[in-house]
Amino acid sequence: MQRQTQTQRQTLKYSPLQIQMLNLLHLTTMELEQRIKEELEENPVLEEGKEESTAEDAPEEFDDADLSPGGDDNSVQDYYDWDEFRDDDIPDYKTYANNQSADNELYTRPMVEAISFRDDLKQQVHFLQLDERQQLVADFILDSLDEDGFLRRESDVIADDISFANSMFIDTDEVNTMLKIIQQLDPPGIAASDLRECLIIQLNRMEVQNDTWKWAYKIVCDAFDELGSRNYDKIMRITGLDEESLKKAIQLITTLNPKPASGLRNDAIVNESIKPDFMLWYTEDGEIEVQLTWGNSPALKLNKVFTQMAEEKRDKATNQFLKNKMNSAKWFIDAIKQRENTMLNTLKAIVKLQYDYFQTGDIKKLRPMILKDVAEIIDMDISTVSRVTTNKYVQTPFGIVLLKDLFTEGVTNEDGTEVSNREIQEAIREIVSDEDKRHPYNDQQITDMLAEKGYSVARRTVAKYREQLNIPTARLRVTI
Repeated sequence: MQRQTQTQRQTLKYSPLQIQMLNLLHLTTMELEQRIKEELEENPVLEEGKEESTAEDAPEEFDDADLSPGGDDNSVQDYYDWDEFRDDDIPDYKTYANNQSADNELYTRPMVEAISFRDDLKQQVHFLQLDERQQLVADFILDSLDEDGFLRRESDVIADDISFANSMFIDTDEVNTMLKIIQQLDPPGIAASDLRECLIIQLNRMEVQNDTWKWAYKIVCDAFDELGSRNYDKIMRITGLDEESLKKAIQLITTLNPKPASGLRNDAIVNESIKPDFMLWYTEDGEIEVQLTWGNSPALKLNKVFTQMAEEKRDKATNQFLKNKMNSAKWFIDAIKQRENTMLNTLKAIVKLQYDYFQTGDIKKLRPMILKDVAEIIDMDISTVSRVTTNKYVQTPFGIVLLKDLFTEGVTNEDGTEVSNREIQEAIREIVSDEDKRHPYNDQQITDMLAEKGYSVARRTVAKYREQLNIPTARLRVTI
């Protein structure tokens, strides 16, 4: 027996325009430029330039409902991937013969030709008079170095690996002999087994070996563990040095390189420079103005030729193709415009909440602010604000600022006002920078000093903020 029932449920559906906007919202300026270039290549209806047509000349508005999933002729599924929210398929027109050009090649930043630190060391080895067997052992040792230039493997293990890989017997003495030769290469300390040996090698390579050198050598050899923990009292007891001699020895040790390969490690790494997404400046009246930075991103419009073709009566397949591409282009242009408006509204809301900070650039003026505060002002979802502010930078008169850094938790001080945790972190930084380095403050002392300034925070909170600032513990901040 059949029964007819009625149920009510809520579902969330995104229009193609909303999906386009969400896809574009999290992109940085440089990523957006690349995304626009991809869209220009994939959609022949879209082209660079400002729209000049009037309202009367505007192309026919195609109804989104006609292209909704499940339609007979005009299905969005024909050109839009609803799983990935992006059409990554190569259009058919690009697969036709003689339809490729140099413009179809995506621009990629050229890599700077550079030499790795291992290749640099191998070039030094090749200047030595080595036979084929020694050269084999030397290359294997150099390939076994880690990124800091240390050799963490035992000589007998290296000998076994070389013997197995080359079907020949290499004993441990051959490896040790070649290792000593490699340790004479530049930079000093290369191929050391640990930091202690690295420092000893560098000290032995020094030309001037005076009393200070002797004291430094004795400390590294006899009190290395105490040196790492900066237990200077115990170092003086072990070595018999007075405070002045210890100070000179420590100064010499600090000139040594704890990572010998750091000066050679340049393996063709090209750092991308930060390109701000917003510009902020002051007017003559002292007001704050903001705008988006577009760089080389072009203005977009619909191609008139394809617009006219869409108005003409053609076969069903051609009309379907043109409708799909026309709507895709229109959605893309509208999505970019919505992205601009959303981003500007978000930044204006942030400036409104952090007006004192942007007027001065003083981090102490930063107010507690969370994503919800901005979302309520612009009447949008918190996730939208998160997308807008992720990896986005604003150029200000006092430097480039990451928007995410402006969102901080609040801490209530003694007078009942709420202050940003960044303000407390800055106070901790100032306390540490002004302390006596011979007797640095511990976390409890810093907590007490913050309380005197009106910041009521727990010691564990101070420890957490100190770690976030990459400030070591008091014991490790001791200097003599």
